[in-house]
Amino acid sequence: MAEHLQTELASWLAVHRAPGIGAVTFLKLLTLFEHPRKILELNRSRLTECSLREETIDSLLSPDWEQVEKDCRWLEENQASVINILDNNYPTLLKEIADPPPLLFVLGDTDILASEQLAIVGSRTPTPMGEQTAEDFAKNLAGVGWTITSGLALGIDAACHRGALMQENGHTIAVIGTGLDRVYPARNRDLAHKIAQNGAIVSEFPLGSSPVPGNFPRRNRIISGMSRGVFVVEAALRSGSLITAKQALEQGREVFALPGSIHNPLSRGCHALIRDGAKLVETAEHIIEELVEIVPHRPQISTTVSSETADSSKEALDQEYQCVLHHVGFEPTGVDSIVERSGLTADAVCSMLLVLELQGYIVSTHGGYYCKLSEHNVSE
Repeated sequence: MAEHLQTELASWLAVHRAPGIGAVTFLKLLTLFEHPRKILELNRSRLTECSLREETIDSLLSPDWEQVEKDCRWLEENQASVINILDNNYPTLLKEIADPPPLLFVLGDTDILASEQLAIVGSRTPTPMGEQTAEDFAKNLAGVGWTITSGLALGIDAACHRGALMQENGHTIAVIGTGLDRVYPARNRDLAHKIAQNGAIVSEFPLGSSPVPGNFPRRNRIISGMSRGVFVVEAALRSGSLITAKQALEQGREVFALPGSIHNPLSRGCHALIRDGAKLVETAEHIIEELVEIVPHRPQISTTVSSETADSSKEALDQEYQCVLHHVGFEPTGVDSIVERSGLTADAVCSMLLVLELQGYIVSTHGGYYCKLSEHNVSE
């Protein structure tokens, strides 16, 4: 065999790549035979006794060593690491879940996996306010030492990764549903590179694995499994974020949810979680207060997200601008509604909305709607 194939890593990769070997089967075989090298030394009769499929047995008897060699070379060339479940630096919390991944492929700092983590998840198509909120919470929590863990998806995931990276010493972990050699979605490529430099990208899937739908619910258990708690910012009633929250509860983790407008469909998932016992969160301090009993060495913060994001340098608004801003909701609000509520002309409202957006009070969304970005001290 080539030099790479004489390593312990090669035996782990060979078993991991065998068809039909998922986390549960791999762990069962490890329990029986202690090490992948011993699994590869078994004969057909012994493997058959383990109730494995024929194609799995064939692969274990004749591993694709050429592919394993390619894997080893890619990992070496890209300075990536592979942590197996028997390693001392395998995340302790993750090892406690029902079906921990036997292997973790890591691009970045493997030491960060041992840090105290909080997961933030939510919609791929959030409201502007939801996206800003996720970014602000992540920035605040990373600023007091929490590593922010999420899934590199569009929307809330990307926002919380960005927020953590805004802190000079902030760290974030992206758990992905593809192989390490792929970035999905592609538009997050630059963000992924920044995460690899200031945290870690983690996957349980072999190199070359494509973003098939079934991979993402699987990766969610890792996001929650490595974290002390899961914070859901915005989520529809049927969403991957609620799957993550459910897995977190099953794993004994804390679940936090951000309340929102009853008119926003993306608030309904959070409201359902709160009704089922998730902790209602309005500021980052609320999360810290709950987790301080679990991780007492983490400092508490006294400033709220809204006070930190408000820009005190903004000029005072005159009465008509205050009126228009008052009638813009935190949920998407149509121009017609603002005109009707304010009693001003459509031309005047459109002109004022443009100024308010330029000054950072509101943001425009698809379909000609507007959202208020954060609380401001304006007269009613």
